[in-house]
Amino acid sequence: METVEDRRLELASRRASGIEVSLLWDPADDSLTVVAADDREEERVEFGVRPEQALEAYRHPFAYAPSRY
Repeated sequence: METVEDRRLELASRRASGIEVSLLWDPADDSLTVVAADDREEERVEFGVRPEQALEAYRHPFAYAPSRY
């Protein structure tokens, strides 16, 4: 069985100070997703982005992440 995670391709990834950020592309629907995980706080945020915002959202994921409130 194929999962959503199986289809997505990693375009970029970085890790610093316990935070890992990835930019993923799903060829099935041409969508882009930013995933940021903070190991220290055990938090993970994942959100879709438009192509014109992808690089900036990858660089600053917590500024582009949807509000939790």
